[in-house]
Amino acid sequence: MPESPTQLGPVELVVLTFPHAEIAPSIGTALAAATDAGYATVLDLVYLAKDSDGQLTLREFAEPLDDLGLGRLTATRELISNEDLEVVSGAMRPGTSAVVVVYEQTWARALGEAVRADGGEVELHLQVPRDVLAASLAEI
Repeated sequence: MPESPTQLGPVELVVLTFPHAEIAPSIGTALAAATDAGYATVLDLVYLAKDSDGQLTLREFAEPLDDLGLGRLTATRELISNEDLEVVSGAMRPGTSAVVVVYEQTWARALGEAVRADGGEVELHLQVPRDVLAASLAEI
């Protein structure tokens, strides 16, 4: 794992939400497939569930997550802040769950290194929102 930010590919935070307390094992399988293929590296992961009474359960990557289908994933850093978790949990309705993942786009690490080795910089990295992309494609 790179030790400095300049050695990392783009790092993103994604919040996956579910209308039920348990998540399907396919979620962990899909995340593991991305990491196994070298496309992404999970840096931090937190599972949240809010029961019907509004009581919150929080499980971090250092805890056993096999029963959630997330046991194959390993994380290396604690990057998700309490403030991040407060925002996510505050938006959750009773009986729902969420997985918060911070990940590196590992595939882009070598590209960034090559660009910097040639004196360049990765000047801008944007993620195009799905609705913007859909609207653009609809116009074609």
